[in-house]
Formats: sequence, structure tokens, C-alpha cells
Amino acid sequence: MMITIHQGHSHILESSDITIVIDVIRAFTVAHYAFIKGAKQILLVGTTEEAFTLKKEHPHFLLAGEKHGIAINGFDFDNSPKRISEERLGDKTLVQKTTNGVRATLNSLNSKCLFVTGYSNAKTTANYIKKINNTSQRDLKITVIASHPSGDDDLACAEYIRGLILGKGFLTNVEVEERIKNAHVAQKFFDPNNLDFNYEDITFCAHERESNFVMKVNQSNQIPTIERIDI
Repeated sequence: MMITIHQGHSHILESSDITIVIDVIRAFTVAHYAFIKGAKQILLVGTTEEAFTLKKEHPHFLLAGEKHGIAINGFDFDNSPKRISEERLGDKTLVQKTTNGVRATLNSLNSKCLFVTGYSNAKTTANYIKKINNTSQRDLKITVIASHPSGDDDLACAEYIRGLILGKGFLTNVEVEERIKNAHVAQKFFDPNNLDFNYEDITFCAHERESNFVMKVNQSNQIPTIERIDI
């Protein structure tokens, strides 16, 4: 099996059998907790204008995300996993717009099969994809995308997932969690003078919470949609 790691969100890559897009801090940690709290689906959009248009057409939709890390005025939620974990989202549809993870996913729609994850659901995702490969009649081409162009959090998670799928050379949980906490993109969360960021978010992002589902992107929808696939 061939597993390639790519870092960044503006890529144009050849199609893979499976692509995994990672955004640890924070988009797909938010998505993971949104599904834990009962969300039905998460629509992915590239611009705030698209999000507001969907909200106008479907007032019950909930907008979540950020622009350059900062909450977007008029959105229902920012990009905080801590906050989303406190909501009741039973059967709700979210619309997500973020700088790195969503953008990287929208640039990966040519993959035959597309998944998203943060570190919180990384092991579940890796084990699920390992099973897919083991039942395939051929070795699959797998691309793992660390969506932040320079964030070691996403890269550490990508290396962790690759090792779990291959069954060798994987990082320990302690190593991954330390790299997430020490990543330069995490440091603003620990600045008490920076009120735009909550340090508790990093606790969520650096904590593995195994679930009984993975997050798969439905590429056949007019708007790409993350769906919960129970396993």
C-alpha cells in the first residue's frame, strides 16, 4: 500500500483511492464533537457568502467556522470544539467554513473516497481505512493531507494515522499530543491577553476520543457534505 502525506490546503493532486484531510486545530475536531452532540450532517462551503446564502434559504441551518481563526460575525458558532461540545445538535444541519480544513477538503474532491478527521477521531479513522485496504483486492493509494501549511499539529496527526494504517512506525499518543500542544498554531490559545482564542480548545484538540463512527464526505451532493458513518 502507498501512503503519501501532503501538507497544505491549496493543492492540486492526482486522484487517490482514499484521501484523509486533517484539521486538528480546529475544524474537524469541531466536526467530530458536532456529530457526538447529534448533528445530522455538515455542509462544506468555501466562502462566507455561500454560508449566508444557505442560511437565508434554510433558516434552520447553523453556521460554524472562522476566517483567519477569528469568529465570523453573523455565524451561529465560531470554530471552538469546547463550545460545540456544550450544544444540543440533535438532527441539526451545520454549514462549515474554515481557512484550512474545509478549504483542503474542497480541493480534494477528485479522490474516490474522502474522509476528514482531527486527532480526536484519528485512531478510529485509521483503523476503519486499514480494514478497507485489507478487504480490497489490491493495495490502495492513500493520501493524507495535513491541511495547515505549516502547523505541526496536523503533520503529527498525519504521521500518526499513516503509522496506524501501516501497522509500523507510528508515533505514540504522548508524542502526538505534545506536538499538538507545542505547535506554533496552538500558542495563541495560551495567551491570556488574546480573547479570540480559548485555551480549553487545545485540550479537546489534543485528546483522543474514540468513537463508533468516521466522518466521510459525500461528494455526490451539490454541496459537499460530511456525513457520520457508523462502524
